[in-house]
Amino acid sequence: MKIIRIFFIKIVKFYQIVISPYIGNNCRYIPTCSNYMILSLKKFHFFKAIFISVKRIIKCNPWGAWGYDPIK
Repeated sequence: MKIIRIFFIKIVKFYQIVISPYIGNNCRYIPTCSNYMILSLKKFHFFKAIFISVKRIIKCNPWGAWGYDPIK
């Protein structure tokens, strides 16, 4: 599972470096969703990290909340 976790972290870092600058800074939460995913992958087992990261991405919409949202 460690290899899969590292692979996903590398994918998110690729997104942050290559894709995110072209999209712009549209984040409603602190930490950003990509940082949130990296932190959750480091803190929890793989499936829980993916679950809470997807939940966070779904919350990030124009009608959602904003502000500081720590990993729980």
